[in-house]
Amino acid sequence: MKLVYTNENRFLVFNARNILEHDNVDVILKNEFIGAVAGDLSPFDTWLEIWVDDEFYNKAKRLLLPLTESNVSTEWTCPICGEANGASFEICWNCLKERL
Repeated sequence: MKLVYTNENRFLVFNARNILEHDNVDVILKNEFIGAVAGDLSPFDTWLEIWVDDEFYNKAKRLLLPLTESNVSTEWTCPICGEANGASFEICWNCLKERL
């Protein structure tokens, strides 16, 4: 058995489990009911975990790749006025040109 996915957000873990089960990957969910002893454990030790048999590991990692890729944006420079804009800006704060 290998750990294929874990997250503090239960919704994301259940979503990952559904993705795997939809593609006929047998999963085992660990730490589902561990909340009662959470005070004695590190927070990381209480996260839900999805485990799969070794034979399904590569397939599971491939299926879950979109969930684990970082979607962190970076700063960008406006091509019109040259102003630096934060990652959260979709429009240049200086000249109001849309991000390309």
